[in-house]
Amino acid sequence: MSVVRKPTSQDEALAQAFGASLSELYAQAARPEASAALTRALELRSWLALAEEQVARVRDRIHDATAAARDMGELPADDLRFDAQWMEAALSARDGYATALGELLRTMPPPGVRPERQVQLVQPRLTTTLPPAPAPVPCRGGAGPPTVKAPDCPTPPPRPSPSASRTCTASR
Repeated sequence: MSVVRKPTSQDEALAQAFGASLSELYAQAARPEASAALTRALELRSWLALAEEQVARVRDRIHDATAAARDMGELPADDLRFDAQWMEAALSARDGYATALGELLRTMPPPGVRPERQVQLVQPRLTTTLPPAPAPVPCRGGAGPPTVKAPDCPTPPPRPSPSASRTCTASR
């Protein structure tokens, strides 16, 4: 059976919160303009339905194993121990989904009220057009004698010899 058709402990709260039956809510959620709260609530409801189904299955299995008509010698201790662990996990999952769904329903806006869109102020922008940059002229940084001297390129000063103590200045 589809989770849409499985009853859950929170179906009444969902119907009251959204003001519609579950079948109407699923139809609304299928539309592109469906609210995020409705979509999330129905997703949580689906997980809750599965968790509650697991709780019921384990409960029924434990009841069958411990029925009064069964022979006491047939009680499978290992199976009951495993079922107890499985029941604990299923109850924990059910409680988590029910809590999350309850929290979502508690914090969402009332039905029919659309949250106001935040006003976004447009900041004025100043745009300017810069003149085109001149094409860069490659400079040869002293890697040998230039074949053609580039204009406005500084020529590195000659390297002083270790014995020279005078300071060289480059001329333009």
